[in-house]
Amino acid sequence: MDHLLGLATSGHALLMLAAQGSGESGMYMAIKHNPTFLLCNVVTSVVVVTIVIERIAFQMGKYRVNSKEFFAQIKKLVVAGNIDRAIKLCEASDYPLLQLVKSGLTHANKGPEEIDAALSEKLSELRPRVEARIPALWSLANIATLIGLVGTVFGLIRAFAAIGSAQLSQSDKQRLLTAGIAEAMYNTFFGLAIAVVCMITHVLLHSKCKNIVHDLESTTERVFNLLTISAKQG
Repeated sequence: MDHLLGLATSGHALLMLAAQGSGESGMYMAIKHNPTFLLCNVVTSVVVVTIVIERIAFQMGKYRVNSKEFFAQIKKLVVAGNIDRAIKLCEASDYPLLQLVKSGLTHANKGPEEIDAALSEKLSELRPRVEARIPALWSLANIATLIGLVGTVFGLIRAFAAIGSAQLSQSDKQRLLTAGIAEAMYNTFFGLAIAVVCMITHVLLHSKCKNIVHDLESTTERVFNLLTISAKQG
């Protein structure tokens, strides 16, 4: 933690030096000097935003069914012996939760083993869809950090090379030093900023993912118990 605090303080000081040494925008100078690693992280950020938007849309769109209320409706129909009507209720939408319940209802007239197998098979089919691409956010956080680090090193190499050059005038040295420092610090900033966004969204999406999986597993148990108990009573 102390090392990170020291790095941040040093980075702030270097940015102040860069700002004082040039009338141009530090961001503009950094991109003009060497845009390679900044553009790599721009591409990384686009990938991150795409994954986050797609996952949020998926979770909010496909799993907005209240499982307890829906199961209560199914339970009333099953207890009343209206299995066909319960199946039609599940066919009203392509929501994964409804398809999971339907997989159990279509095997209601079979034994517990067949019901359990059908529910387990459907659950194993749905789980990867829920968890898809979320782990990639953690990898992208590391990638963005490393790209920013490499860009920082390149920027510092350029800055110190300018200082040590005997062929440059003092004004050229100052200009190249400022550009190198700006390149280094903006690469650090973008790399860390993208990494922070990745980690925060990973935590939020992963937490929602765990809740969805838990809901699916609970629904699987409820449907299995309902169908097996109804079969015994019948």
